[in-house]
Amino acid sequence: MPPETDREALLDAALLHVPFDGWSEDAFRAAVRDAGVEPALARALFPRGAVDLAVAFHKRGDAQMEARLARADLLGMRTRERVSFAVRARIEAAGDTEAVRRAASLFALPPYAPEGARLIWETADAIWTALGDTDRDVNYYTKRATLAGVYSATVLYWLGDDTPDAAATWSFLDRRIEDVMRIEKVKANPVVKRLFAGPEWVLNRVAAPRGRGAADMPGHWPAPAPQE
Repeated sequence: MPPETDREALLDAALLHVPFDGWSEDAFRAAVRDAGVEPALARALFPRGAVDLAVAFHKRGDAQMEARLARADLLGMRTRERVSFAVRARIEAAGDTEAVRRAASLFALPPYAPEGARLIWETADAIWTALGDTDRDVNYYTKRATLAGVYSATVLYWLGDDTPDAAATWSFLDRRIEDVMRIEKVKANPVVKRLFAGPEWVLNRVAAPRGRGAADMPGHWPAPAPQE
């Protein structure tokens, strides 16, 4: 069986136990047993056990969202509609509220908080990339940081939403995006642009990374060149 098939089988099996055991070692062991995967292979695929399964669960949601956006007719939507559609598609891809709730609790723990933040950043990057964002200056970062905040807040609202078809969540999402668009209008005001002309000149020296997963992302420490 190909490793990718084993990975998917383990994740599917784990999702049956996560509502009861969380993303824990117990859930990982139960998934290994239920999926019929050799324990050594399961540990090779997910070295940190349930933590890596939670990461895989998040990345699966990103992939499903990207597939849905690729099929959608985005050209007929305004920018705010495209962003709203993408965030909703990402949340709907998660599907299992309890698995998301447990993952949120896991990635709120100090040892895993940086990884949780990275996953949310990657989701925001995946959305803007799928929507055709071409900014390569500081706006590359501000767009993703802002969207990461909108996405995180909407997910937390969704976890507590008991309205039919999560109607209150999508209204909340629309309001958050409207707030962001209002800020963008203020930034475009000529008076404001003149006021921030100096800082903007400095910020415009900031460049986006050369590609997704590139080695020049913030916080990356390049390996030193081998010495002769």
